[in-house]
Amino acid sequence: MLAPPWIKIPPAGYGGIEWVVHYLSDAMVERGHDVTLFAPGSSVTRARLVSTFPGEMPDRIGQTMYEVKQVASCFAQAAGFDVIHDHSGFAAVPFASLIETPVVHTLHGPFSVDICSFYETFRDSAHLVAISEYQRSCCPGLRYAGTVYNPIDISDWPFRNRDEKEDYLLAFGRLCAEKGFHTAIEVAKRTGNKLIIAGAVQQVYRDYYETVIRPQVDGDQIRFVGEVSLTEKWNLFSKARAFLFPIQWPEPFGLVMIEAMACGTPVLAFPEGSVPEVVSDGVTGFVVSSVEQMIDRLGKIDEIDPGACRQYVRDKFSVARAADGYEKIYADVAGA
Repeated sequence: MLAPPWIKIPPAGYGGIEWVVHYLSDAMVERGHDVTLFAPGSSVTRARLVSTFPGEMPDRIGQTMYEVKQVASCFAQAAGFDVIHDHSGFAAVPFASLIETPVVHTLHGPFSVDICSFYETFRDSAHLVAISEYQRSCCPGLRYAGTVYNPIDISDWPFRNRDEKEDYLLAFGRLCAEKGFHTAIEVAKRTGNKLIIAGAVQQVYRDYYETVIRPQVDGDQIRFVGEVSLTEKWNLFSKARAFLFPIQWPEPFGLVMIEAMACGTPVLAFPEGSVPEVVSDGVTGFVVSSVEQMIDRLGKIDEIDPGACRQYVRDKFSVARAADGYEKIYADVAGA
């Protein structure tokens, strides 16, 4: 199991890919597989940990040399593995054809023209796994081994019924324009609701935060609490009246949506990317196409049953279901 080199497994804060790697690695160990995890040395896992770097390096995210070094460390030991499951970016795929061990590569990011061209160039190097049918449709000519939704362990996430919720809306994630935090603020202001914003402000998006978001944070109606601990994240998600996800980019999955629903918190989201696959419109929240529709559906949010939200996640996005999907893919590519 080859993780990105920058954030430990499991992550203390931001790190959707790292959570997926954590769940899958431990699940495969529980199923009796011999799992080696390549990840930062500060990671905690039931698998055998091999670390190229002693600790996490969130300030170096995207610096290719670190990713290449970790891939090289993994591939040097390839003969000892039946399958390598790669969760890193672009570093492993071009060289996967140089080793005999089959490489399964999960597509954790969105497709663009250039990214699609990259994977088409190396279409025979690795066995690709999409994380949504929407993502798969963006570049249909690739060699896909399957589609497997990202999972969460629902037992980690506290459930609160409607009468246990607090009177605030929540927006959570990496603070950038594509995630639509400015739109969440607009919805809160126009409806008179309190909004809590939480998440990491990465340097590349610092200008968006400083010029668009920060001037609207008043500490009362609009609060920004920054990057929070896992316990604080659980509390924020479970106590929120609704989770706002007015994204403005082709989201390939959106783990935060299932985290909210697992807590019994309905999701209000724009229909970009995989959103219609992840949110069951009218059952676990509302998929809307405009600010006006989001405001309208917010007035109907109490029609959503928190118990139905949690059950939906249990049925569709469980760790067991994802492990089943990947186990089949591993067997297929290894010829077992």
